[in-house]
Amino acid sequence: MNRHPHPAGPGAADSQSFLRLWHGFLTARVMVALTLLGLLGLGAMAGQPGGWALPLIASSYLLATLLLRVLGRHAPPNPGPGLHWLPSIGLDMLLIAALQTLQPAGAVNFTPLFGLPLLLASVLGTLTLALGTAAGATLTLLAWAAWQGTGENAALYLQAALTGSGYFLVAYLAHQLAARLTSAQQAARLSQVDARTQRAVSALVMQHVADGVLVLDTQGVVRLANPAALLLLGPQGAASAPFALDQAGAWAPLLALAREVFALQVPQTADVNIAQEGGQPPMGLRVRMWPTHTRSAALASEAEPLCVVFVHDLREMEARLRTEKLAAMGRMSAAVAHEIRNPLTAITQASELLAEDLHEATQQRLIQMVQQNAERLARITEEILDIARVQRQAHAPAPPLELDAAVQQIWADWQAQQPQQRRGLLALAAPQARVEFDPEHLRRVLVNLLDNAQRYMGPHADSLCLSTRTTPSGRAGLQVWSDGLPLDKSVERHLFEPFFSSESRSSGLGLYICRELCQRHGASIAYQRTSRPLARGDTMGNAFALLFRSVPAPPPQAAAFATIAP
Repeated sequence: MNRHPHPAGPGAADSQSFLRLWHGFLTARVMVALTLLGLLGLGAMAGQPGGWALPLIASSYLLATLLLRVLGRHAPPNPGPGLHWLPSIGLDMLLIAALQTLQPAGAVNFTPLFGLPLLLASVLGTLTLALGTAAGATLTLLAWAAWQGTGENAALYLQAALTGSGYFLVAYLAHQLAARLTSAQQAARLSQVDARTQRAVSALVMQHVADGVLVLDTQGVVRLANPAALLLLGPQGAASAPFALDQAGAWAPLLALAREVFALQVPQTADVNIAQEGGQPPMGLRVRMWPTHTRSAALASEAEPLCVVFVHDLREMEARLRTEKLAAMGRMSAAVAHEIRNPLTAITQASELLAEDLHEATQQRLIQMVQQNAERLARITEEILDIARVQRQAHAPAPPLELDAAVQQIWADWQAQQPQQRRGLLALAAPQARVEFDPEHLRRVLVNLLDNAQRYMGPHADSLCLSTRTTPSGRAGLQVWSDGLPLDKSVERHLFEPFFSSESRSSGLGLYICRELCQRHGASIAYQRTSRPLARGDTMGNAFALLFRSVPAPPPQAAAFATIAP
C-alpha cells in the first residue's frame, strides 16, 4: 500500500497547499532547534552532566534547519522514499539518536522528539515513508535499550517496544487522516470550480438570450437581470441589478405576480401591461415565473427562496407568429402562382385590346387601373415563383466579373429610368475587385436595395449613396446607404424573412430573395444603422452591406510572341 495524501501531479492550488505544509514543518524544525539549544545551553551553564557536547549538537542542528528553511523553501521534496529526505527526516532521526545516546543516565528523555520526523513523513510522504520512519525510530529505541541495559533491563526493551508500536499506529493514522483531509479539500475545490463554471455559463446564457430573464427575491429585489429584460422594463429601469421592483409604479403588475408565486409556491404565467413614459401605449408582456422552492421539489431549508422570471414581448411574439403563418401561406401560394399567371396574362391582353377600341377618358382610366393592378399581381407572382426557382436551381459557379464596372452599369440603368427622382452618390473604390456573382442576379439584388433606399431617403442630393470597397483581408463589398429613419427593432429582427413587410402593399419577398441570391453565390448581406461623412456633416442612416466571396486573381498572361520559335 503506497498512497500519499497529495496527488502525483498536483494542480496549482494543491501545490500551494502542499508548499504551505512544507513551510510549516520547516519552521517547526527551526523552533524545535531553538528550544533544544536554549534548554541544553541553560543546563550546561547550570553544571548539568554532559558538558557542552549536547549544546554543540543542538547548534549544528539549528544551523542545518535554517539552511534547509532558506534553500528548500521553493520546492517541497517528492513524497516517495529516497535520499532527498535525508536533510529533513534523516537529520532529525540522527539528532534524536545522538541526544538519546549522549545524555547522562536519568537525564531528559528525548524520545518524544521522534514525533516531528514521524509527522513530517506521515503528512507529506507516502505510507511507505511514514512506516519506514516509524521503524527507524523503533530500532533506534531498541538499540538504545540494548546499550543501556546490557541485555539485563527488560523494562527498557518493553518501553521501546510499546513506544515503537505507538509510532507505527500514529504514522498510519496520521497518514490516513492527511489523505482524507486532502481528498475532502480536492472535492471542495472541484465543487467550487463547478460552481464558478456554472455561474459563468449562466451569466453568459443570460447575457445573450433573446428573452428577458430576471431573478427576484422575496422582497421584490431583482438580483440578476439580462440586457433584454432591462430593455423590456422601459427607460425607468435601472442600468443593472440589483434594484427593487417597487421603485417604479409601472412594475407593480410584476411585483404582484411575484408575491403570488412566493405565496403559492407554484409557477405562474400571465400577460401584463407595463406603462411607458411620454404618453406611449403600454407595452404588453408575457411573464412566466418559477419559484426555486416548490411543493413538488422543496430545496434545503437554509437555501434562499428565489423566483426566476422570463419576460417576452407580446408584439414580437405576435409578429413571429404572423411571419410563420405568412411563410406557410407562401409555400402554398407558390403552387397557386402557376395557376394565377395564365389568367393574369389573359387579363393583360384583353385590357390592351379594349384600350384600342375604347377611347373615352373614363374608359381609358379604368383600363389603366386594370393594367396597373394586373402588372402588380404579375410582379408578386413572379417574386413567389423566383423563390422556388432559386431554391431548386443547382448551384454552378458564376464567371468572375469586375465589381466596379458592373455596379456602375446597374447604377446608370437604374437612374436612367427616373432621372429626376433617382438621385444619389456613387463611390467606387474597388477597381481591381473581381467577384463570383451572376450579373443578372447582382442586378436584381442591387435594384431591390436601391428601390428600398429611394423609398425612405431624405430630400437631399446625397441622401442615397452606393459605394464599393475592398476589406483589409482582400474581400470585395458594396453598400447601399440612405439617410432614412431608423427601423423599429421588431422590424429589424425579421428583415430578411419571407412575407414580412412593414407596408401593407408590399409582398415582403424582396429582401428575402436578395438574401437567397447572396447565399447562392457565397456572399452575405446584412443591415446596420451607421453614419456616413457627407458634405453636410456626419449623418446617420440605414445601410445594407454585401460582402462577396474571395476570388483568386487570374493567372498572368504570357507575353506576346513568347512561344514563337525562332
